[in-house]
Amino acid sequence: MKKKILLTLAIALGLTKTTQAQVITTVDCNTLSLIVNVSDTDFVKLYHPGHYLTHPGSENHIAWTITNMQGNIIAQDTLINNSDFSFSHNIPLTDTINVTAHLWNDSAIHNGYPVNCLIEDQLHWEVFNNVLNLARWEFIHNNFGVDQNIILGIDDIVLDNKQLIKIVDILGKATEFKPNTLLFYIYNDGTVEKKYISR
Repeated sequence: MKKKILLTLAIALGLTKTTQAQVITTVDCNTLSLIVNVSDTDFVKLYHPGHYLTHPGSENHIAWTITNMQGNIIAQDTLINNSDFSFSHNIPLTDTINVTAHLWNDSAIHNGYPVNCLIEDQLHWEVFNNVLNLARWEFIHNNFGVDQNIILGIDDIVLDNKQLIKIVDILGKATEFKPNTLLFYIYNDGTVEKKYISR
């Protein structure tokens, strides 16, 4: 009888669940800025540090939108668990390129809200050595992120005429409206709205 009790106890103790705490780290959105990692006349690779500073990284989503001076889309994608975004283009070296990067992570809570950080900036072709003819695409403003969770008062609401460009699902694929599904609405001014409409 004692052997059966010991065996039952050993099995019960062996099957108990162990849990580990999930590490969640975040930083203020206004400490994040984009970096040009690699560039050439017709190619740019950008880096977003928020991916490595916001954990869990597997839940980081970054929606990238790259437009020319007229607002035409050059490149656009939503990446999950990735900090780099590369794109080729045919923009004249005398023009600027608009860059929008929207980082969100519903599993990482910062100051009581999920991480929701928007960075907007512009690239220009900068010659930094005339003798050797060395140049690269660089950010003009070196803007920091703006927390999109800030609650505005009624006096701060600005009405605009932005137009919907497309709706994408969580994988970044274009889709139509679907109830009970997390969707991202991408507008012509570079903003991305995350919506979940239940029915």
